[in-house]
Amino acid sequence: MTVTVATPEQIEIVNDRAPSMGAAFFSRVEQSGPREAYRYPDEDENWHSMTWSETGERVTRLAAGLVSLGIEPEERVAIASGTRLEWILADLAVLAAGAATTTVYPSTMSDDVAYILADSDSRIVFAEDDEQVAKLREKHSELPSIIKVVVFEGTTDGDWVIGFDELEKLGEAYLEQHPTVVQDRVAATKPDSLATLIYTSGTTGRPKGVRLSHDGWTYEGAVIVSGGFLSEDDLQFLWLPMAHSFGKVLLSTQIAIGFPTAIDGRVPKIVDNLAIIKPTFMGAAPRIFEKAYGRIVGMAEAEGGAKLKIFRWAESVGVEYSRAVRSGKSVSPVLKAKFTVADKLVFSKVRDRFGGRVRFFISGAAALSPEIAEWFHAAGVLILEGYGLTETSAGAFVNQPTSFKLGSVGTPFPGSEAKIAEDGEILIKGPHIMQGYHNLDAESASSLTSEGWLHTGDEGRIDEDGFLFITGRKKELFKTSGGKYVAPPHIEGMFKGISSLTSQIVVHGNERNFCSALITLDPDGVAEWAGKHGMAGKSYAEVVASQEIHDLLQSQIDELNSKLNRWETIKKFAILDHDLSIENGEITPSLKVKRNVVEANNKDILDGFYA
Repeated sequence: MTVTVATPEQIEIVNDRAPSMGAAFFSRVEQSGPREAYRYPDEDENWHSMTWSETGERVTRLAAGLVSLGIEPEERVAIASGTRLEWILADLAVLAAGAATTTVYPSTMSDDVAYILADSDSRIVFAEDDEQVAKLREKHSELPSIIKVVVFEGTTDGDWVIGFDELEKLGEAYLEQHPTVVQDRVAATKPDSLATLIYTSGTTGRPKGVRLSHDGWTYEGAVIVSGGFLSEDDLQFLWLPMAHSFGKVLLSTQIAIGFPTAIDGRVPKIVDNLAIIKPTFMGAAPRIFEKAYGRIVGMAEAEGGAKLKIFRWAESVGVEYSRAVRSGKSVSPVLKAKFTVADKLVFSKVRDRFGGRVRFFISGAAALSPEIAEWFHAAGVLILEGYGLTETSAGAFVNQPTSFKLGSVGTPFPGSEAKIAEDGEILIKGPHIMQGYHNLDAESASSLTSEGWLHTGDEGRIDEDGFLFITGRKKELFKTSGGKYVAPPHIEGMFKGISSLTSQIVVHGNERNFCSALITLDPDGVAEWAGKHGMAGKSYAEVVASQEIHDLLQSQIDELNSKLNRWETIKKFAILDHDLSIENGEITPSLKVKRNVVEANNKDILDGFYA
């Protein structure tokens, strides 16, 4: 069965999109000129604002600067930086110049940086600071195609490395001689012109460059316009890594609709920034919601006594109220009254932690625990889960505020098609599908059918209303030695809804006679728990090695096992003496666990389970 879920009005909006991202951007500048486009912090944590007109002027100068350096249409310009205003300006300038952006995570090691830049044949690199420039200097001999490095903040040499402001001045001078150069480049850019090369960090092997067109990005923005649930009066907080397609698509959405965006990619500042910015929506990876959930529940448990009893009562009332509302049935006056009290005593404080104005969050990049999604909905915080891949220009399915099912990833984007293959794999077709993998024709051919269907590698089911439920990832599904199939993400998501202290859990058992697990705990939660249980001042490693923590986790594993099939139950587990991190190569910059790396790093522990 092929599924498309869209009204004629939505299809009309989607089909009436701009021919390129450059055209879409300058159209937005023309429509929204004096309105706020971006908000950003300075070194002293003071926030500043920039209008759409001011953004348009800067982007024009930067784009002209790139042209003055010799950048031709569809040539690659890389950005190696965290999320900040300059990343946005650089990307828009690349697109306005008719070139294509190669994205590089700032945490990428120099060997991989050199591989990405060489494979993409990038000509110019925007580098965040001296640390990023140092990686380029280290591999200079391997990067003959790099003609210039433009640093956002750092040391320049007047030759190979120039400043961001210097590029802008070059563009200003070039525009005096060629006043229509940027307009000409935008006009010459076609819908199928290459816009972006995103190298998937992946969980195994070398990163692959995904070729994405202007049409894919403008389509993504038009889809959200057609949904009608965002307007230019909304305020977005953007912290997601822009090197990831999820962050990038939020830029497309902003340009399509015109709402202002507050930008700060520093993850430790997210909670503080939410209180300052008071956004109406934000995109995030599930780990952010898991951490917030763990922190809120952990604080309540640490309080104990009457406060904990009130908290637990409010939770049960909230969940009952959430389920009643979602069922479509009328809510009894008694339940309404209880929820009003629960909301005043507990849930209003939860919402205040996010600034008090959030209408909804958008979750993507990995699976969100249905239990955590329901907990937040009970608290009056709607998390709209979506689904997509880098290969689909980020989004392919999404829930909407007026049409959602917790546990699902929503319905297909208007103007696209989806179906489930005979083996359960999700297939997607539409304007957002990649052109292929850069320099990898064989892999492109194996991922894309001759009819344009993308093999996602994920398994799922689509219900009678067109909502997609992810049931597993083909590569992550394993079989025990007893011949039973197990889907680790499903079990891991369930456990995170049970254990507020847990940061990560990796379920293991391929070709083993039972399932086991490696667990890491949230360092902040551990410190708080330790202070309430006579272990204040002890190190993370000491606390997680204690019998008290082991007993607590064992009780939570027992609760998990009571909800699983016999062959899925966790027979043995270990709590690692450190949390997983990007720096250790155990999770990707988009916060996905690199299962194979974690298992390889802890091979002795896993083997010991089965000895």
